[in-house]
Order: sequence, then structure tokens, then C-alpha cells
Amino acid sequence: MAITVADVGAMPMPSLTVDQVLSTTRTVRKRLDFSRPVPSELIEECLRLAQQAPIGSNALHPHFVIVTDPLKRAALGALYKRAWDGYVPMPFSVPNMQIADPLHAAQQPRVLASATYLAEHIAEVPMLVIPCVSPRPDGHPTWIAACIWGSVLPAAWSFMLAARAHGLATAWTQIHPMFEEEAAAVLGIPYADVVQAAMLAVAYPRGIDFKAVYREPLETYLHYNAW
Repeated sequence: MAITVADVGAMPMPSLTVDQVLSTTRTVRKRLDFSRPVPSELIEECLRLAQQAPIGSNALHPHFVIVTDPLKRAALGALYKRAWDGYVPMPFSVPNMQIADPLHAAQQPRVLASATYLAEHIAEVPMLVIPCVSPRPDGHPTWIAACIWGSVLPAAWSFMLAARAHGLATAWTQIHPMFEEEAAAVLGIPYADVVQAAMLAVAYPRGIDFKAVYREPLETYLHYNAW
């Protein structure tokens, strides 16, 4: 089964199979092309595909806030950089996680370098997409919170897959909610009722040769019938 990919302008994209889309949709940071605007029509096509993701009770529809205004991108970029500076010293951050698998551990310096680059340049990304959902999960039992998050995060990932299939590159980020209320004020999001799930950087890529990355063996994390 193949997903047809249209010619996106500067370079023709090959058709990608479903497996190729799933295995090569990366968080792209250093290879985002800041110079090319992203057409809203293309984004809306990807978002229509993302709307096919599951939603709680067949009613908890996610919202998507598209940010292209340079001043608003700059404001969000400043918030993101503050969040990054707060995240890096944390024990679970990329530079501080203790990883036993040597192949996995060898990836971390490259991830840190590229993530630092994005933190310093995210305001230059031509489009930021913020998936949101209501109600907020704050204070709800775990199962209800799971239903709420499960109504927005699959759609956000589906959007990234669709973007990859249509010749775009994206970066998944989730640290700006450290200052979520400030971001809500920048964008007019009703903070009391709507939660921001992520901030997706979207651009055309510089180059199209994205590949699968190393992951630790599935058997390490696979459980049948019991933990």
C-alpha cells in the first residue's frame, strides 16, 4: 500500500509506503528550511487526515492553533527557550538520563545538539502548530485524563505523519507548557478550559533522505499477559 506524495515545489518527493512514513517520520530540527513559507492549504490537507485519529466518546475533538505571525512566533520562541533552559538541568533531560545501551547512549549528544539548536531558532520556523483539547485534564482521575490526552495526541502524531507524506518536516516538542498560561495569553487560548498538548515546528526540509533510527530491542519492553 502506498501513500501518494505530490510534488511539493522545490524537489519532487518519491511515493512512500505506509511503513516508510511510519519509520522515517523524525523530529527534524537542524534541517528545517526557515526560508520557505508553508502553504496553509497543504497544512489543512494534513490536518483533515489527522482528524481521522481516535477521539474520546467520538466527541472530544482536538483543536489546532496555527501560528505564522512573526511577532507571535517570537513570543512563543522566547517562552520555549526559557522552558528549554529550565529543562536541561532536570534529571530526566537528554544530557542527564543514564542509558545503559551503548548504541542508544551514543545518540544522546547528537539529540542534545539538535534540540539546543531548535531552542535557539524555533522562532524562525515558518509555522508552529499547537494541538489543543478541552476540557483540561487537570484534577481528573487518571482514566479521564487518559481519555482527554488520547483525544489530541494521536491526532498530533497523525498530522506529523501526513506532513511527512506530503513533503514537509516537523519537530515534536512538549516543553513550552512549562509556561502554558503565558503561551495561551499570546494566542488568545482560553487557558481555563483548553489545554495545549504540544508545539509542532513545521517547515519544508532541507533534503529528503530521512531514515529509521536505532531503538533498543523490542524484547526489552514487550510484555505478554503480565509485566
